[in-house]
Amino acid sequence: MITNLKLAVHDGEYTVHRFAPESTIPDDALMGNFISITRTDDELSIVCDADISLNSEKNEAGWSCIKVLGPLDFSLTGILAQIATVLADDEISIFAISTYDTDYILVKKNTLSAAKKALSAAGYIFEN
Repeated sequence: MITNLKLAVHDGEYTVHRFAPESTIPDDALMGNFISITRTDDELSIVCDADISLNSEKNEAGWSCIKVLGPLDFSLTGILAQIATVLADDEISIFAISTYDTDYILVKKNTLSAAKKALSAAGYIFEN
């Protein structure tokens, strides 16, 4: 198990949007400090600041974002799985996003305190 990884909580609140797969990415989605856009054959998903209003088919607001401070080497294994397990053991659901450099774990805003407590107890270090 990889321990002593440093984490940080992003300021703000985020919304996860779902669009039809053929949808055009709205220009407003590109505003803000944290954006994740994923297109598959089944959907277009956009995560962005909650104060950005997008006309999506479905959306879920009220997410907080925990960043694994990186960059992380590609040879490291199980980082996201270990964090997900710690949170699952405390019945905290996640929405995970991985980038080239690191991982981001979104938890519902009302579970952020419990998530931080569980991760800290498991040996993760929060920087703010």
